[in-house]
Amino acid sequence: MPAPRVLSALDVARIQLYHFKAIVIAGMSLFTDAYDLFCIAPVLKMLSQIYYKKDSVGTPLLSTFYAIALLGAALGQLFVGYLGDRLGRRRVYGICLMIMVLSSFGCGFSVCTTRRSCVMASLGFFRFFLGLGIGGDYPLSATIMSEFANKRSRGTFISAVFSMQGLGILMSSAVTMSVCSAFKKAGERSSEKTRAEESDIAWRLILMIGAIPAALTFYWRMRMPETARYTALVEKNAVQAEKDMQKVMSISEIDEDFREEPHTSTCSYKLFSRRFFSLHGLDLFAASANWFLVDVVFYTSNLLLSQIVSLSNKPSSTANVYDSAFEAAKVAAIVAACSTIPGYWFTVYFIDRIGRVKIQIMGFFFMAVVYLAAGIPYSWYWLHEKTNNKGFMILYGSIFFFSNFGPNTTTFIVPAELFPARFRSTCHGISGAFGKLGAIAGTVGFLWGTKHDEEHKDVFPDVKRVRIAFFILGGVCIAGMLVTYFFTRETMGRSLEENEEEDIDN
Repeated sequence: MPAPRVLSALDVARIQLYHFKAIVIAGMSLFTDAYDLFCIAPVLKMLSQIYYKKDSVGTPLLSTFYAIALLGAALGQLFVGYLGDRLGRRRVYGICLMIMVLSSFGCGFSVCTTRRSCVMASLGFFRFFLGLGIGGDYPLSATIMSEFANKRSRGTFISAVFSMQGLGILMSSAVTMSVCSAFKKAGERSSEKTRAEESDIAWRLILMIGAIPAALTFYWRMRMPETARYTALVEKNAVQAEKDMQKVMSISEIDEDFREEPHTSTCSYKLFSRRFFSLHGLDLFAASANWFLVDVVFYTSNLLLSQIVSLSNKPSSTANVYDSAFEAAKVAAIVAACSTIPGYWFTVYFIDRIGRVKIQIMGFFFMAVVYLAAGIPYSWYWLHEKTNNKGFMILYGSIFFFSNFGPNTTTFIVPAELFPARFRSTCHGISGAFGKLGAIAGTVGFLWGTKHDEEHKDVFPDVKRVRIAFFILGGVCIAGMLVTYFFTRETMGRSLEENEEEDIDN
């Protein structure tokens, strides 16, 4: 079977067991990403009380901690995305997983136990490399899943990989609450010195546990064959492409279903050449801009979530080092179960039924509506917090539903479908790197823009400034709608091999 027939056969292949195995293997990086994103907030609350004896480590250090992991992720997406096209997806896939796992354990084994500057510097160092591994895995996981999938269910498979973030969030919250509860109970009869030593172990344990599920998939990740599309179109090895496909699915099933004429690859231009920009420049702009805009909103919303809780009935400062971390994890678990995870799975179900563009526009639209509905009366909510707090949290929680049943998921999918095989991983990495820059802009900008600047310099958020931030985030969502409507192409039901043609009908 010549290479183009192999690829056309993949487009019409039946869904098989290996597809689900690939979802789990590829999804572990997203699991680890979400685990780290949602456990670091309660961990920082613990660190602030262990090493700083107050409720916050301070805006400068807090913004540095969020930014350094995101910067590592942006660099990982660019560098590993490029290597994925140059060396092959499989060759660098296992390396990324090992970087993530070792960095997670490194965060837990951060040197020093008494000098806070030493602890924070060591933790920041390993978080940078953790971000590097997580970021590098993004383009590889999306590209590998898109190249294994058939064109009818490709969006479903890629979004299922991305939905592993939901399990990461739940596990992060469950581990944090379990560890905090266990150590709090164990320390009730201990001396003050022993409790301090135990609390220093607790936050390290929380950071390390999240790496275990990802580490367990290393063996299967290394046994994954190179994608047939990369082998056939980039390495020009039709025979090996056929052999690799035989490892993934039944050839006999595919042969029975195969009825299409093969595509012919004529892709000869270079990355960032004039020809590349004429064919794919607009796609790269749309993918990068949309990812930038949604990450401004998504990461800022997650950062704000735990801080909004501190404005509610319970005081933010507690006598026990574990209480504030437990409360932050509990809120994250509730929002994940009621809003975030349903959003992921709505996308899994609808992505290949109504398309990427419609879901993305819808998500941006409803997030904008929620931000404006929450922002206009924001001060009123907290002046009457005893009666309106729950209503506000329900309204705010819907942001996470429409983010995941919307642009947070679709921006991960679309770049894996728009570009030729020999540029696919690189362009996905570029798009994702712009997203992480948006995340840095959103989190750091929010931390500094909403902090009190008078008596309580390190306490945030300031209610009036959060209201303004809501309006800005609503405007960002509207910008995302416009970019999606005018510049983003629909990829539902479209063969990846159409990207290999130079004369693409736009």
